[in-house]
Amino acid sequence: MTKKLTRTGNSLALVLDKPLLDRMGINADTPLEVSTNGDVIVISRARDEKRSRRFKAIVEDLDASFGGVFNRLAE
Repeated sequence: MTKKLTRTGNSLALVLDKPLLDRMGINADTPLEVSTNGDVIVISRARDEKRSRRFKAIVEDLDASFGGVFNRLAE
């Protein structure tokens, strides 16, 4: 899909088609994160901070309990 930017005041906007938004479960109230590596712009739903902290804690617990096993499996 090729899109062009639309002038909105002093800014530029990217208008996304409704079928694409529906497929992603995004609406006007969905918080989004925008990031780039310098070549690509990535737009994704904003991550829930509580969920991210919980996931990180689980990974740290797994590493503490099974880190040696994971390292041996990786070899």
